Amino acid sequence: MKIIIINGPNLNLLGKRETDIYGNLSFEDFFNTLKEKYSQVDVSYFQSNVEGELIDKLQEVGFSYDGIILNAAAYTHTSVGIGDAVKAIETPVVEVHISNTFAREEYRHQSYISAGAKGVILGFGLQSYELALESFISE
Repeated sequence: MKIIIINGPNLNLLGKRETDIYGNLSFEDFFNTLKEKYSQVDVSYFQSNVEGELIDKLQEVGFSYDGIILNAAAYTHTSVGIGDAVKAIETPVVEVHISNTFAREEYRHQSYISAGAKGVILGFGLQSYELALESFISE
C-alpha cells in the first residue's frame, strides 16, 4: 500500500509556530514515528508553501498511489485549484486538519477540498493524520 501525506503552507513550522494550537512536535519527528509504527505501509511525505506545487504533486501521485492524506492548510479555504485537482484525480483523498477549523475564525469553516474528498478528519492534533492512515488500511 502506497500512501502520501501532502502538507500545505506553514506546516513546515510545526513545533515552532502557535504551539497552543499545533503542539510542539515537528512534523518530521511525528512522521518518523508514524513510519515506524506503520512499517507495512509505504508512506511518503511532501510539503510546500506554494499552491501550484501542491497541485502538481496531487496530479503526479493521483493516479498511482492508494491514498492521499491532504492538509492544504490555509489553501483549504481559498484554493479552487486544489479543490479541482482533488476532484480530477482517481486516488482517494482524506482531508486532514490538526485543529478543529470550525472552532476557529469564520473563514476557516469553508473548504474547497471537502466536496472531492473521501472524508475529512479534523481537530485531533497530529493524530488526525494517523486516523486518516487507518482509514486507508482498514478498507
